[in-house]
Amino acid sequence: MDNLGTPPSTGNCSYEAHFQYHLFPAVYTIVFILGLTGNVSALCIFMKKTKNASPSFIYIANLIVVDIIYICTLPFRIHYHIKKNNWIFGDITCRITGTFYFANIYLSVTFLSLICMDRYIAVVHPRKYIRMRGTNCSRVTSALVWMLAFAIMLPLIFSGSLNNVQANNTTACFENFDADAYSKKMAVYHIMAFLFGFLLPFTVIIIFYPLAAKKIAQLKSSVHKEKALTIIWVIMVISILCFVPYHITHLLYFLARLDFIQNCAFGNFLYKIRRVTMALVSLNCCLDPLIYFFATNKFKLNYGRKRGSLQKVYSIACRQTQN
Repeated sequence: MDNLGTPPSTGNCSYEAHFQYHLFPAVYTIVFILGLTGNVSALCIFMKKTKNASPSFIYIANLIVVDIIYICTLPFRIHYHIKKNNWIFGDITCRITGTFYFANIYLSVTFLSLICMDRYIAVVHPRKYIRMRGTNCSRVTSALVWMLAFAIMLPLIFSGSLNNVQANNTTACFENFDADAYSKKMAVYHIMAFLFGFLLPFTVIIIFYPLAAKKIAQLKSSVHKEKALTIIWVIMVISILCFVPYHITHLLYFLARLDFIQNCAFGNFLYKIRRVTMALVSLNCCLDPLIYFFATNKFKLNYGRKRGSLQKVYSIACRQTQN
């Protein structure tokens, strides 16, 4: 995926970003501590609430699992960067941790888009939502997402070595492929990941969340309306903050590696910005627990509080629709 590690060379261009050796260990350590604490706490709470789970509950639980898997790869990446991007854990470990590391980005966006669709249906089509709650639609959908993810990841894991020895006698993991391998092997994954792992689900988020917000804004209950709108915009901001900068630079850097962009200075700039956005995208694991708190009334610090505001908004929407 060419996201991390020893600076690659393309044609006459050589890319450098020495600050990454300090940036990534610092950011990943913070993400590991805060993300692991928040997600494991959320998972413990959610495991006690398995009966009569709403579709959003199912999607959020899957998002927690995705985050925890990603967080478990971070100690390897922390060591990798501390050692100036020298991988010592072997090829198989590189394949597995590297694949799950990048799969987190696209699985997270996918499950966020499913949460978005669930919220949209609950607010705009509340009667249909009530009928859907009695089905296994969300569980089947989640299972299909995981099956598709593994169908994509397993060929990558078993397709051959994903680490390589560099000129300075260090071993790069999941990066610095030669031009032929990059254009024929990795380019396919880049294109598919961008189109179906980001562009499609993110389009769902930016279309259906505003539609749900518009419907909520028309409801009569002002107190719960404001809370529900806040929830929607918080999720929108987190999604845009974590994933959009990474994918914009991902696309431009991809074009540079394929020589569609041949300006060395701009290519080196993209390489540096890519390190920053890669650190930024990892923060979603720290911010997702906020989504769990805001997006579902099941996740609360005080179990004696009143039922969640979104559930009340859905009830109001259902009554208004029936009228």
